[in-house]
Amino acid sequence: MLDVKFIRENLALVEKSAREKGYKVQPKEVLELDDERKKVLVVVESARQRRNEIAAKMKGGKPDAALIEEGKQIKAELADDEAKLSELENKITELLKQIPNVIFDDVPLGGEECSVEVKKWGENHTTGVDHLDYATSRDWVDFERGAKVAGAKFYYLKGDLALLENALLQYGLSKVLEHGFTFMTVPDMVSSRVLEGCGFNPRTSDQSDEYYIEGEDLAMIATAEMPLTGYHMDEIIDEDKLPLFYAGYSACFRKEAGTYGKYTRGLFRVHQFNKLEMYVFCLPEQSKEIHEKILAIEEDIWQGLGVPYHVINIAAGDLGAPAAKKYDMEYWSPVNQKYQEITSCSNCTDFQARACNVRVRRKDGTVEFVHTLNGTAIPLARALVVMLENFATPDGKFKVPEVLRPYLNNKEEL
Repeated sequence: MLDVKFIRENLALVEKSAREKGYKVQPKEVLELDDERKKVLVVVESARQRRNEIAAKMKGGKPDAALIEEGKQIKAELADDEAKLSELENKITELLKQIPNVIFDDVPLGGEECSVEVKKWGENHTTGVDHLDYATSRDWVDFERGAKVAGAKFYYLKGDLALLENALLQYGLSKVLEHGFTFMTVPDMVSSRVLEGCGFNPRTSDQSDEYYIEGEDLAMIATAEMPLTGYHMDEIIDEDKLPLFYAGYSACFRKEAGTYGKYTRGLFRVHQFNKLEMYVFCLPEQSKEIHEKILAIEEDIWQGLGVPYHVINIAAGDLGAPAAKKYDMEYWSPVNQKYQEITSCSNCTDFQARACNVRVRRKDGTVEFVHTLNGTAIPLARALVVMLENFATPDGKFKVPEVLRPYLNNKEEL
């Protein structure tokens, strides 16, 4: 959520960023409502002051009839004005939720096709094994029974593939712990306040990606980013405790709305999967440097696995509401002969912190909002796709990457 004052002082920038991100919003309407709110607030504060003066005069003596009558009139008028003030504040808040974060100057403009490659690593393979055909032939995955139990795009992992998923988690966890992250398991559901505070506002209603719990103010999480964003909600953190590095492990639930036409085969895009997510609360002046650090950790993880990839600076039209800038890592798929997303990391500046009221108390006593960042360490279902495409062989063997062997009883093959 953006600050009204910031919008007022940077209206052209806010309008341009929203337009570049593809959001049809009217920041001017927020300012008009805020102007009206200020006028009503003056009236309300004046009435409250007069009400208190009357109450003070009526203490300890015989009530004056004129004061009593004036008090009744003020009470009635104040109730109307306070209701109007509350309505205006609610309208402003609802509009603010729809306005996306401002993009950084180095974010490419345009749609998804305008994202820019910023680095590349590894040698792209020309041949690979289809992960679904391979895993099904070895009885490692069962989508048929998953569909019988829960519906399409749910699945069971079995045997060595389930053990490989665990090995990937343990490897990813070892990496983030090396970099000073605190490991956390998190709730798989969050309230609407946390969901909205994260800024997961779809451009259109048919793009809503969350599963909601009927009769409850709860939604299943699409990523551990959601409960981690809410972890310090309504808290003030001392400056010397920042930055805070968290690694959240959770199941993730997604309807995958709005993904039509994208690659969806097998485990690549499913309704439920497990993921290890990095999350950081930091000082505003630290966030750009930490964004690069998160990207470097992601690269370290996938270089250790020996997977070719490139990194792209995501174009404005493909950025979600919270991100001021986002990097995607895309691995080279030898099966599809193209790059496909495996991880991402975003700098959300103070957008989420403002909505969730997470602040820092500086050493001089001043208080301001922190910055938040997130990045994928290991998305486990998709990581299995990457592993099978790159390390399964046509003769039915799977060559275990060296870094995963300690978590698989030192096996070199599965």
